[in-house]
Amino acid sequence: MADTVSQEVRSRMMSRIRNKNSKPELLVRKYLHRHGFRYRIHDLRIAGRPDVVLPKYRCVIFVHGCFWHRHRSCKYAATPATRPEFWIEKLEKNRMRDERVQSSLLQAGWRVAIVWECSLKASADATLAELQRFVLSDDKFTELA
Repeated sequence: MADTVSQEVRSRMMSRIRNKNSKPELLVRKYLHRHGFRYRIHDLRIAGRPDVVLPKYRCVIFVHGCFWHRHRSCKYAATPATRPEFWIEKLEKNRMRDERVQSSLLQAGWRVAIVWECSLKASADATLAELQRFVLSDDKFTELA
């Protein structure tokens, strides 16, 4: 199936997709800062370059886009109709990398939170309150979907 927009338009659309400082990520960071949490962002010294690192709590937060990180059973994670073989392979590699990074961080003693884009769209206040509860807890892992 051919693309419905020109190559120039598609290029412009794709260039606007952010891999950091996305709206969902900024929402999480603003909430944390407003509630007194201090953090580092995109720390290259930590496996997977987490979106938010809270050293005081030995906690990392990843804000995942449902499409790019293959949020299972989510309407935002649909496989594109154009070149589905390419997208399935690419997005599955992303998912496998995410699992390896999470496992590595947990083994290194980090606490890991995954915040899915759809949970922020559906109920940002409830999701962020649950994230705050996790940061202050002793739990090792949470996935907010």
